[in-house]
Amino acid sequence: MSKAVHAARRLILGRALRSEHLGDQLLSKRLALPIFASDPLSSVAYATQEILLVLSLGGLAYLYLTPYLAAGVVVLLAVVVLSYRQVVFAYPSGGGSYEVANRNLGPSAGLTVAAALLVDYVMTVAVSVAAGVDNLISAIPSLNEHRVALAVGFVILLTAMNLRGVRESGKTFAVPTYGFIAGVLVLIVTGLIRVILGDAPVAESAAYSITPEHSGITGLALVFFALRAFSSGCTALTGVEAISNGVPAFRRPKSTNAAKTLVAMGATAIVMFSGITALAIISKVRIAEHTCDLVGFTGNCETDPQRTVIAQIAAAVFGGTTNVGFFYIQAATVLILILAANTAYNGFPLLASILARDRYLPRQLNTRGDRLAFSNGIVLLALAAGILIVIFDASVTHLIQLYILGVFTSFTLSQAGMVRHWNRLLRAEPDRAERHRIRLRRAVNGIGCALTGLVLIIVTATKFTQGAYLVVIAMPILFVMMKAIRRHYDRVAAALVLDEDSFDLPSQVHAIVLISQLHKPAARALAYARATRPSTLEAVTVQSDDTPRLQKEWDKHSMPVSLKVLASPYREVTRPIANYIKTIRRDNPREVITIYIPEYVVGHWWEHLLHNQSALRLKGRLLYTPGVMVTSVPWLLDSAEHVTHPAARPAPGDIRRGALPAATPTPNNRP
Repeated sequence: MSKAVHAARRLILGRALRSEHLGDQLLSKRLALPIFASDPLSSVAYATQEILLVLSLGGLAYLYLTPYLAAGVVVLLAVVVLSYRQVVFAYPSGGGSYEVANRNLGPSAGLTVAAALLVDYVMTVAVSVAAGVDNLISAIPSLNEHRVALAVGFVILLTAMNLRGVRESGKTFAVPTYGFIAGVLVLIVTGLIRVILGDAPVAESAAYSITPEHSGITGLALVFFALRAFSSGCTALTGVEAISNGVPAFRRPKSTNAAKTLVAMGATAIVMFSGITALAIISKVRIAEHTCDLVGFTGNCETDPQRTVIAQIAAAVFGGTTNVGFFYIQAATVLILILAANTAYNGFPLLASILARDRYLPRQLNTRGDRLAFSNGIVLLALAAGILIVIFDASVTHLIQLYILGVFTSFTLSQAGMVRHWNRLLRAEPDRAERHRIRLRRAVNGIGCALTGLVLIIVTATKFTQGAYLVVIAMPILFVMMKAIRRHYDRVAAALVLDEDSFDLPSQVHAIVLISQLHKPAARALAYARATRPSTLEAVTVQSDDTPRLQKEWDKHSMPVSLKVLASPYREVTRPIANYIKTIRRDNPREVITIYIPEYVVGHWWEHLLHNQSALRLKGRLLYTPGVMVTSVPWLLDSAEHVTHPAARPAPGDIRRGALPAATPTPNNRP
């Protein structure tokens, strides 16, 4: 790595941390709340809005359903929080829904949950960032034309922050998260006080009417319409499972701290969501999927964006869009929505590392980077979310249709797994008091399974044609891919198992040094080959116009190894050597052939185009030949000798691999 690249890496990521510092990166409850709970807490900024957007398709006639749908979301959120509180105690290793389903329902159920969560984490980043940009544009409408660029920029910023490690990013995220909570609570309290005093806030859109896209909805159609709005409001539940996936990141006692953080998150989210919904109803907020459906909208409905629900409430409560309170709420909302993606940045890499450990994903995803974060998973998440943002133009309306299907799949299967978990414990528990407690816990998870399963059916039915079909396609593809990766790793592991012949020595070693011209690299390769004392040693070259001159130089220097010239009537280099080696293998099948290839080590990227091309082609072909070992003999060119290498630093995992001695206490030399 060049000095400039190394310096840039350290500037972005910070200095590398040793593996024994991993414990220093564990989180207190105070830091864990903003890291893991920013997603469900931030969803109050758009969960109410999503309910109103769907209901507005029927004009103003069906807005009366808002409080009932919001109450359903609150009940569901409370049940899911209580259900996952039991998961963090029963499975504290950090597998969360995946581990619960895998252990209790089998590998296929576990992989289904894993595929659902991986998709949902990607959607969390895309939706949260897009919603944050949406609220930023509500405060500064002139940024509307830069929507996609802003969203991609925020994803890049989040990626860099998370690559530095969870503790530093936790400190960064704590202030905006707590600032958002405080701001929304002040907003709710202020608004309710105004209502009590008889000065209820009125939204800027209160006088608007909405052109209905669907009218006269009754009977089953009305039920389906209400369920569609309810399913959109269930975005308030996204991210609840992240704490169960991140239990290992907590300080001891891990499960207790994780459970307390989960309950605090649930209670805060319920209060904030209920308050925002109440103020939206009181202030008569009007919002539509298409701005031109708002009758009375004063701007250009084709180009001017409508303000978000929380922006309209803040303006109504604090007295206009120029008030400090309005800008504070908008700034806090933008920050919390951007940082809500951090829930996925913690959950996705951790889940991917567990899947990689179980050989369902490439093992590189289970490797920690310089800052002890799962860097490969972080980068993969950022790329996937960035692609979605670009494809859907950072539109929350379009992205939200792909959301929550994955998370409710994981909710349902994990709760079903917990029911089976309690059934297993119940069969083995003789104590009556403990059996009663187990039955209560099973009842909680049973209710959670039934409710989340019902919502999963509702979400699938109401959102399938709106874009959820893409998620329905993506999850099976991920499932099949992970199954295929596991089969590959299993086949490789079976092929590499030691048998009785594994330690047999070859009968002979036939060494071949490839020569193109007689120079220092060739002389070094010959010397190295001779030092290994093979049974047979020969130098081989392929016939060319320079062969007579090479033969003369060979004889002139009285080389101790004979030079064999291979005929090449078609001026090929690779084929004659490969055929010659096959002949040796056929005549002596137990003989190991070692090929020594002199190679140049260059200092500039463009020098790779000028050197080693024949050697690389030949090596690539010989590596597929059984019984043939290929050895590169490096020769540093002047350009490589002048490359400045940074001082080697201890890398994560060095102690585990035995590359460094374990740290020992410093002796006390004082008397």
